[in-house]
Amino acid sequence: MNKTVYKVLVPTDFSKVADCAMEHAAKVANIFSGEIHLLHVVGKQSEVENAIEKLDKIAENTSAKYKVPVLSIVRIGNIFEDIGDVAAEIKARLIVMGTHGVKGIQHLVGSYALKVITHSKVPFIVVQERGVREGYKNIVLPVDNSQETKQKLSLTANMAKHFGAKVHIFAPKETDEFRITKLNRDLTFAKNYLEEKEIPFDIQIAEDKKGFVKQLIHYSARIDADLLAAVNTHDSVALPDFLVGGEEQELIANDAEIPVMIMNPTQEFIASSVLFT
Repeated sequence: MNKTVYKVLVPTDFSKVADCAMEHAAKVANIFSGEIHLLHVVGKQSEVENAIEKLDKIAENTSAKYKVPVLSIVRIGNIFEDIGDVAAEIKARLIVMGTHGVKGIQHLVGSYALKVITHSKVPFIVVQERGVREGYKNIVLPVDNSQETKQKLSLTANMAKHFGAKVHIFAPKETDEFRITKLNRDLTFAKNYLEEKEIPFDIQIAEDKKGFVKQLIHYSARIDADLLAAVNTHDSVALPDFLVGGEEQELIANDAEIPVMIMNPTQEFIASSVLFT
């Protein structure tokens, strides 16, 4: 039986940051012997022909440059719904999306990134303008008292295994006895899980109790991390247009421009560890 092709969806607005997303997608697609599907969303029928011509040329050039199959898709609609819909239709395993952060002109998604993510059951890697380097060799995994820790662990471990990465577990500083007990239990689970899969790791505890996300970003920048793992805790699709998340938005638009791997907590296929097999 033929193995299912690993498909990476890349929404593009033809901007520089979208080109960076393409670079990241190519690295992932090559690692998994997969293919890239380029998506451009237009607002009306009269824009379709020009978009197809432009996208096909980019697909051809990208395929030649990165030695990976690249297909193009043009849709009439809006990015909030169509990115997730197309990902489901083509059975994408990952979406790599560029963001322009929270400053300046918003092109493809900008501060709308989380609103796009909530419409998809497929995990995202959200990138800014920082390149992919040699791959994801240092991945930071925040472990806290949330219910989604095991989900992040499964996806992170599979990515680390394929890229030969080291996982850096970052945990909050706790003072409450109950929370300390639960955190230690989660850390023990994470250590056993990574040891079983023979993935190198270390553990760092935050210095202060407050400002966990800021400390997480600072730590990730200090160790020159290639990827941050996160779970989108906003389950509502009716998110406001600007600054659609608090800590999540701060994370994906981090000043260090570290790419963020983010998923929704309802993705059962991630929890069953089949995403990267």
